[in-house]
Amino acid sequence: MADADPTPRPETLALHAGDGPRELGAAATPGPTLATSFFTHPDAVGFSAADLGEAAPHFYTRWSNPTVDRLEARLAALDGGAAAVAFGSGMAAITGLFADRLAHGDHLVVSDVCYAGVAEFCHDELPRRGVAVTAVDTSDLAAVAAAMRPTTRLVHVETPANPTLRLADVAGIAKIAHAGGAELSVDATIATPLGLRPLGLGADYVVHSLTKYLCGHGDALGGAVIGGADALAGLRRGQLIHGGGVLAPFSAYMILRGMETLPLRMLQHEANAAALAAFLAGHPKVARVLWPGSPDHPQHGLARRQMTNCSGLLSFVVKDDAAATARRLAERLKVISYAVSLGKTKSLLFFIPTEDILRASFRLDAAAAARYRAVAGEGVFRFSVGLENPADLVADLEQALG
Repeated sequence: MADADPTPRPETLALHAGDGPRELGAAATPGPTLATSFFTHPDAVGFSAADLGEAAPHFYTRWSNPTVDRLEARLAALDGGAAAVAFGSGMAAITGLFADRLAHGDHLVVSDVCYAGVAEFCHDELPRRGVAVTAVDTSDLAAVAAAMRPTTRLVHVETPANPTLRLADVAGIAKIAHAGGAELSVDATIATPLGLRPLGLGADYVVHSLTKYLCGHGDALGGAVIGGADALAGLRRGQLIHGGGVLAPFSAYMILRGMETLPLRMLQHEANAAALAAFLAGHPKVARVLWPGSPDHPQHGLARRQMTNCSGLLSFVVKDDAAATARRLAERLKVISYAVSLGKTKSLLFFIPTEDILRASFRLDAAAAARYRAVAGEGVFRFSVGLENPADLVADLEQALG
C-alpha cells in the first residue's frame, strides 16, 4: 500500500493552516484577538521595529497580532508561499509592494487592463515618485517582452483582469521578467488560490484583495502579499509597520471565518457562473459573454492549463443602448443587486461604461483603446455570480432584460 501524501489538500488548509498545536482545553475554533499591546519581557523585543526578529513575541498590534498571524499562515499555505503579509485593504497590499520593490529611476511594466485603483495609482502616483510605468496588453507575451527595459524591476499582471476577464500566461511572463532581471507579481484576486497559484508558475509575489472571495461575505476589508520569506520580512518592516496600513484583528478574524468555506463556495460560484454564462450567451439582447470557463472564450485553452477554478465573475456586453439597459436592470432586478464589488455570497451586477474607464482609469493609446472597445463595446456589465439557485438568477435576469 502506497504511503499517504502528508501534504494537506486546499480544503483542509482553508480550515486548519496556521492553527497552533492542540492543547488541553483549547478551543477548537479560536476566537479573535483584538487590538492590544501585549505584555512581554524587556529583553524580548527592541524598542524599534528595525530590531524585530523572526522569533519576537507579540508586542504591539501594528507590528504583529496572533489573529493576523494565523491568517497570514493560512494564506501562505493556500498559495504555496513561504510567508504572507496582510494589509488593511487590497490597494494597501499592492501599493505597499510597489513602494517596497520600486525606487526613483526604476521601471514598472503593468497590465493595461486591471483594477481601476491600481491603474490610477500607476498613472498618477508612481511617476510623481520617479518610477516610469509602461502599461501593456499582458495577454501578449511579445508585447510584454518589448516593454522590458534595463531599469525594469517589476512586472505586475492581473489575471483574470478586471473587468474583461482577459488572462495572462503567468509562466510565460515569469520567464520574460526573470530574463530581464525583474520580478513578477500577480494579482490573483478573481481566481483565488483555489483557481490559480502563481508562485508555482514562477511568479515572485501573489497579491489578493481579501475583501472579495477570500472573505466572501462583504463584511471586512483586507489585502495580502504572499511570497518568499526574506522579501516579505523586508516588506513587513518597511511598508506595513512604518506605512501603518495594518489589518484590524477583527477583520482578520472575519476573513478567516470566510476562508473556511472558500473551497465549497468557489465550486458553487464556478458552477453558477457556467449556468449564467450559457443563459446570457443565448439571450437575443446580449452581444457577447466574457468568462474564461466558457469554451467560447478566446483564451479558454490557457484557462484550462493554468487555472483549476474559473471563478464566479463574468462580464457581458449588450447589443443596443447599454446605458438604458443599465438603468433598466438597476430598477428591475429583484434577486441580483445592482452594486459594485465582487466575490460575495450574493450576486452583484454593475455597468462599467467604456468611455468612463478609458478616460479616468486606463488612459490607453488609440490602438489599445480600439482593442478594448472591440471587446467591451459601449461598456461591460460586470456580473459577480453569487450562491443563489442559478434558476432564480436566470429568471431575475430574464425579467429585467425584458
